[in-house]
Amino acid sequence: MYIYPLLNPICFCPQSCREMARTTSDFLIFISLFFNSLLPIASPSSANSFVFGGCTQQKYAPDSPYESNINSLLTSLVNSATYSSYNNYTIMGSSPQDVVYGLFQCRGDLSMPDCANCVAQAVSQIGSLCSQTCGGAVQLQDCYVKYDNATFLGVEDKTVVFKKCGPSTGYDTNTMSVRDAVMADLARPGGLYRVGGSGEVQGFAQCIGDLSLGECQDCLSEAISRLKTDCSTAVYGDMFLTKCYARYSTGVAHVYTNTHNDKSMDEGEKTFAIIIGLFAGVALIIIFLAFIRKVSEGNGK
Repeated sequence: MYIYPLLNPICFCPQSCREMARTTSDFLIFISLFFNSLLPIASPSSANSFVFGGCTQQKYAPDSPYESNINSLLTSLVNSATYSSYNNYTIMGSSPQDVVYGLFQCRGDLSMPDCANCVAQAVSQIGSLCSQTCGGAVQLQDCYVKYDNATFLGVEDKTVVFKKCGPSTGYDTNTMSVRDAVMADLARPGGLYRVGGSGEVQGFAQCIGDLSLGECQDCLSEAISRLKTDCSTAVYGDMFLTKCYARYSTGVAHVYTNTHNDKSMDEGEKTFAIIIGLFAGVALIIIFLAFIRKVSEGNGK
């Protein structure tokens, strides 16, 4: 919200007019700032909805150097996401046991503000999901965050960590042929982020930024092959390996279960918005009455 400078009115009673103008200006500026502060923080959109997450079994002690290093790492990831779609960090400790490795990766076509918002959401969720665990990972629709006390940076890993196939509508020769052609196009050598489509069939694939182009090609070939096999006639499919993923849809929206309390979060946000609206209305009335009283007292002098 922008606050535009107010033009001073022409005053025939200099003192009272200046006071009234100043009071009016202060009032309007305060109201602008007041309602700007009440604007709700953007709730997680479908782009930031939870896909999967996991934590290591190993725990760390509260208030330990490792916990401090995790906090430093996650803060660095959030800050870095404001200007980069991928980054990794290694936070050193006084002993090898305190070293923590981490990275984030946003979808290749995501804007910087959306990337930063997504990573902030992922860090928030990984903090609650993997409390006091030495390692954890969270995949949202448009970004991925991971940390661990064992190095994984630059290591190719084609382990399947998550897959989801949509409902099957039977073998539609035309749709499946287009799907296979889109997947074949994504499987051709290219960059770390790839997009393809034809008509309603859309596909995209991406590797984590710490892989070389050769390693990325190897990883995506595996992901696409598994995706076509496991989701053979599904209207959509997702295949996430540790270091890459491939996805497609045929015009049907992906559906994810509210694995991470999305429904309760939405209801809480609605309730909070109603309460804020009521408080804002009452506050506005009180402020307006106080303003009228102050102006009346000024004119009566």
